[in-house]
Amino acid sequence: MLQAHTARRNQEQTAILLNANAKQVSPRVRDSLSGLVPAESLFFSRDRDDAHRIADAVVSRGFGTVFTGGGDGTFVSWVNHILDRAETRSVPSPRFGVLALGTGNAVAEMVGAGRPIDDLRRHLSGEILPGRRLDLVSCEGRRTPFASVGLDAAVLNDYNWIRARLGGKAGRLARGMRGYGLAIALRSAPRQVFQRAPVHCEILNTGAPAWRLDASGDRVGRAIENGELLYAGPCMLAAGSTVPYYGFRLRAFPFAGRRASTMNLRVFTRIPVPAMVLQARKIFSGEFQHPGLLDFEAEQVEMSFDRPVPFQVGGDAEGYRDSLTLGIARRSVELLDYTGRARILPAPATLQ
Repeated sequence: MLQAHTARRNQEQTAILLNANAKQVSPRVRDSLSGLVPAESLFFSRDRDDAHRIADAVVSRGFGTVFTGGGDGTFVSWVNHILDRAETRSVPSPRFGVLALGTGNAVAEMVGAGRPIDDLRRHLSGEILPGRRLDLVSCEGRRTPFASVGLDAAVLNDYNWIRARLGGKAGRLARGMRGYGLAIALRSAPRQVFQRAPVHCEILNTGAPAWRLDASGDRVGRAIENGELLYAGPCMLAAGSTVPYYGFRLRAFPFAGRRASTMNLRVFTRIPVPAMVLQARKIFSGEFQHPGLLDFEAEQVEMSFDRPVPFQVGGDAEGYRDSLTLGIARRSVELLDYTGRARILPAPATLQ
């Protein structure tokens, strides 16, 4: 009886927001979803104007749970649209569920997302899925699970370049891991090997005391106070994240999410490309160790570079930057966790 009541309430208070341009949002998926929720609770976004209109409708109608269907970029877009509307109206934001329907699914991997239809059915059937608090990284006015500058953003640029140049059927074959492999082999790795000089980077702590982390993720040394440098020197990659994964099961940030209101800041200083290629398995599992890999736990940092470097937000290439601020957003979100092991961490008093 209780589960039936919960199922009825879930069906009434659940919205599904899909990226209509995502390859995996196929007619078959659309038909399956349309049979699970009322038509007025199923939304498809094709452009920014659609997203604004849908976010307004979702917040004004007071949906308690919102499922986003697409990759990490889709999740980032919907979270920002909806939280902006909720803050403007001074109302609580909904919980978020993630349907793994994209190329990069770092958030979906963190919460154990599986087959999208099955995951949605679990919630709609009245099964009580636990909530998981997710802090977000604030970057240039946007909230995202992760952002970075350097090598990984260059790979995204190269991936887009290769797919655009191949075009047609060949371009479609270069999707996903195959396409990223081609981008690394043909452009990113050779550029890194033959670049004239490494980028010089300075990272300044501008938040609460930060800490250097050892190979196990434990704090070492003394606290790095506000206004002190975390690092200065050559930099292949600098990234901040609140989720362990990067998509494709790549555990790029093994120490993310361990403490509330902090991000795992990773810096690849100078690591030979052959060493990274030979250790690819350990990089994917999060076990990779090298003197040139530095980990920190921080609330907010400012980065500056001696020349513009590639930049990405939530897995989407965003051009180049010679300076950047990454910090924990003031507002976290609650995610449904399909693993059944999550718990909501209490929000610190400083967060809103």
